[in-house]
Amino acid sequence: MLAGMISVRSSNLRAVGYDGELLVIEFHGGRVYEYYGVPSATHSGLMRASSHGTYFHRYIRDRYAYRRVA
Repeated sequence: MLAGMISVRSSNLRAVGYDGELLVIEFHGGRVYEYYGVPSATHSGLMRASSHGTYFHRYIRDRYAYRRVA
């Protein structure tokens, strides 16, 4: 997991981290995934979204290569 993960208010996501094009998302329940090649504009959109979970499902999930890390 990245240092500097930021907690978010979401029923689905617990925390978000970003470094370069690496997006790390921790979900409630403890699962952590890394998403690769994510542009900074997408990360910014996620952090500004009124619903982080909806944004994640619409613009990130199944659009970027990923792997579960925890």
